[in-house]
Amino acid sequence: MRSCPIFPFRGRWPDTRFHASAMNRISSNASTTHLVLIPSYNPGPKVRETVLAARAQWTPVWVIVDGSTDGSGEELQAMAARDDGLRVVVLPHNVGKGAAVLHGLDMAAAQGFTHVLTMDSDGQHPAHLIPSFMAASAAQPAAMVLGVPVFAADAPRLRVNGRKVSNGWADLETLWAGIGDSLFGFRVYPIEPLRRIMHGQRWMRRFDFDPEAVVRMCWSGVKPVNLPATVKYFRPEEGGVSHFNYLRDNLLLTWMHSRLFFGFLLRLPVLLMRRVLARS
Repeated sequence: MRSCPIFPFRGRWPDTRFHASAMNRISSNASTTHLVLIPSYNPGPKVRETVLAARAQWTPVWVIVDGSTDGSGEELQAMAARDDGLRVVVLPHNVGKGAAVLHGLDMAAAQGFTHVLTMDSDGQHPAHLIPSFMAASAAQPAAMVLGVPVFAADAPRLRVNGRKVSNGWADLETLWAGIGDSLFGFRVYPIEPLRRIMHGQRWMRRFDFDPEAVVRMCWSGVKPVNLPATVKYFRPEEGGVSHFNYLRDNLLLTWMHSRLFFGFLLRLPVLLMRRVLARS
């Protein structure tokens, strides 16, 4: 996982109550509309626990193994052979988180799914919240449901504070459309708007996927709905694995926000008009 809020959430969390019939349509047995999608690259020993936790909460769960070389692909395939609710797709080489997610989106769309909940494979995301996020999506299917991380006291301060820059830029680039956190990857996306955006340009294929996805989804008119989600950072001795590279990934984010800022300037009249209409 690579993520975090830069400005703390202010105000009340949105009301996520929903009609029982809406939830029944997606949670009884295997859902035909909503699936859990887990991109995975050399995730370490937590991956088995992560996938089992997701499967305990939802059916179906798909894992896209992004060219892993740590043996996790073989382990996950063995799990899938014993579990009809789990599907594992192994890509032959590493293509990046965003590209792996897009591969899963295309497969899901071909099978008639309408929404995916993305989560990381390293155990940091709260699998127990999958049903409530899916419920919020069922209640507002045109929206994207974004997790806003709630950090424990032992979370690395550099990671927690460092994400403030990306979140500040995302707020500006969307005219404060309501993105609680631009980097946290525990989210439910409507599939078709995200596929259209990703197939329309060549970016968003690696670590830049999570923040660019929410900005461009907001530009396209997809409303963000924010829900709190606990985060757990595992130390290496606990099985924690991080592929975040401070220089490489911060340069990637800088280039991404430079591109998005110029895109924001081009869209500024439309965004301002949308803001005025929303308040009228």
